[in-house]
Amino acid sequence: MERRFNSYNACFTRIFGGRVQKISIDAGFSCPNRDGKISTGGCSFCRNDAFNPSYCRPEKSIRQQIEEGIEFHQRRYRRAKQYLAYFQPYSNTYKNVDELEKIYRQALEVEGVIGIVVGTRPDCIDEEKLDYLAELAKDHVVIVEYGIESCYDTTLARINRGHDFETACRAVRMTAERGIDVGAHFILGLPGET
Repeated sequence: MERRFNSYNACFTRIFGGRVQKISIDAGFSCPNRDGKISTGGCSFCRNDAFNPSYCRPEKSIRQQIEEGIEFHQRRYRRAKQYLAYFQPYSNTYKNVDELEKIYRQALEVEGVIGIVVGTRPDCIDEEKLDYLAELAKDHVVIVEYGIESCYDTTLARINRGHDFETACRAVRMTAERGIDVGAHFILGLPGET
């Protein structure tokens, strides 16, 4: 059946010649909207435990989470032979570059992992981090997914994001300028939006 959109799975199948499965990882990152740098309450919708799989716990090593994730997904996606380590909950660039390098390397050392997907906030990225990710992307798949949520500053303030839309635009531009694959998460239909 022909879809009217390019699904993530179809895109990866076309690029890599087969199914590539994202494996969620909780590496114990925090967020400036939770630790007091911006706020302590987080965004109004923040509830990471609602979407984290059972194997995805920060007290487990990154390797263990990936291995359990592969086992978990192999029941449903038997054809997947390649994996992307998906640093999903909270802001996965909210550390200095030296720490990020140690964390991401642990995932890339696991057999079958061909790259990383880094979920983060647009206000938790800078030139140094993007330069590091661009260097890493020379040998691995690297995708940065920004939680943008809305293009309306009034909505962003109402949901307690702690950044404006221009911050998101700047982060996407800086990422794309380095040739790093970039994605954006939006919540469609937030109250007050058309």
